[in-house]
Amino acid sequence: MKLLVVGSGGREHAIAKKLLESRDVEQVFIAPGNDGMTLDGLDLVNIGISEHSKLIEFAKENDIAWSFIGPDDALAAGIVDDFNQAGLKAFGPSRLAAELEWSKDFAKEIMVKYGVPTAAYGTFSDFEEAKAYIEKQGAPIVVKADGLALGKGVVVAETVEQAVEAAHDMLLDNKFGDSGARVVIEEFLDGEEFSLFAFVNGDKFYILPTAQDHKRAYDGDKGPNTGGMGAYAPVPHLPQSVVDQSVETIIKPVLKGMIAEGRSYLGVLYAGLILTADGPKVIEFNSRFGDPETQIILPRLTSDFAQNITDILDKKEPAITWLNEGVTLGVVVASEGYPLDYEKGLPLPEKTDGDIITYYAGAKFAENSRALLSNGGRVYMLVTTADTVSAAQEKIYDQLKKQDTTGLFYRRDIGGKAL
Repeated sequence: MKLLVVGSGGREHAIAKKLLESRDVEQVFIAPGNDGMTLDGLDLVNIGISEHSKLIEFAKENDIAWSFIGPDDALAAGIVDDFNQAGLKAFGPSRLAAELEWSKDFAKEIMVKYGVPTAAYGTFSDFEEAKAYIEKQGAPIVVKADGLALGKGVVVAETVEQAVEAAHDMLLDNKFGDSGARVVIEEFLDGEEFSLFAFVNGDKFYILPTAQDHKRAYDGDKGPNTGGMGAYAPVPHLPQSVVDQSVETIIKPVLKGMIAEGRSYLGVLYAGLILTADGPKVIEFNSRFGDPETQIILPRLTSDFAQNITDILDKKEPAITWLNEGVTLGVVVASEGYPLDYEKGLPLPEKTDGDIITYYAGAKFAENSRALLSNGGRVYMLVTTADTVSAAQEKIYDQLKKQDTTGLFYRRDIGGKAL
C-alpha cells in the first residue's frame, strides 16, 4: 500500500513516519514536505498543497490507497471534497465540516446552538462596535481573527488598550488580511489549558491521549503567541474524569450537531480546552492534528496506524492501542526572531535517532550538499519518552546542550506545569 501525506511541517513528518512503520505500507509520499523528512525514508513530491488537480493526478498515477491531509488551509480550501469528487479517499473533513476551524464565529454558533460550554463572546466587523464592546466588557479579554492565521491570530489582552489595539490591527490595518476582516472577542477564561484529539467518522469517534501545548515563544509563557514551542502527553495531573466530562459535554454534542447541520465530520478533531472552575470549556476547535502535539502523541500509538485509519475510513471498528505508561515530551527549536522576522539558511545539528526522535518542520539541504539548513520559523523538534516529565525533560535538554543552536532558540521549561 502506498500513501500520500499533504503538508510540509513537523506534524506531517510525524504522521508520515508513523504510517511508514505500518505493516502493509511500502511507501509514503509527502507533498511538498521538506528535505529533513527524507532522512526517515520518506519520499517528497514537489507539489504545493493548493495544487489540488496535480495532487489528484499524482495520487491516481501512483495508486495511492488514501491520503492524509495535514494543514488547516488545505482543508479550508476543500481539498478533501476535490479528492472525493475524483474518486479518491482522503482522511480529513470536507470544507463545510472544516469551518469549525476556519471560522471562529461559525464554531461559536455551533457551540451555542448545541449547548457546548465555551466563553461568552461577540463577533464584529466594525472597529467602533468592537471597541465599544471591549470597553464595556473590560480586561483581561481575548481578541481573535475570525479566519485562519497560522496560530498567530489570537491576542490575550491584559488591558483594554491592548485589546483595542489588537482589534484595530485586525479590522483597520488588515494585519491578517481577510482572516481578520471579522473578529471574535471573547471572555477571558481562567484555568489550565489542554488539547483533546479524536479520530472521527460521523458519530463514531476514538479519543487520543491528552496533551499540553506551549504557545508562547519564551519561558514562563512570555512573549508572542506562536504555532507551538513544545508539548507533552499525556497530561499526568489531568484526571480521567475531566476527559470523560469533556467527551460527554463537548465531543459528543458537537459531532451530533455537525451531523444535524449536514456537515458530518471525518478526520481528526482537535478540541483546545481549558479546565475552569465550572468544568472544561472550549477555547477553539481545529479540524486537523495539532502541531506540535502530533509529534508527541503519535509515538505513543502502539497499534498499526495505517490500518487504524483505513478501518475508520471504511467505517470498521479500529483496534487502536496506546502506550499507557510514562510521558512523551518534545521541544521545538525555532529561528531567532520567530514568530516575526527570522533568518534562514542556518546550519542544523545532525539528526538524532533511537531514543530521541528528530522531526523537521523547516529544513532544506544546502546546495550541492546533504548538509541540512534551516528554512522556516519552527525548524525541528526533539521528542523522547521517559517514565516521568522530569526524566523526559532531562533527556531532551541534555541533548540540546550538546547541539550547536547558533541563531536558533528554544524554551527551557516545556512540561514545567506538570512538575
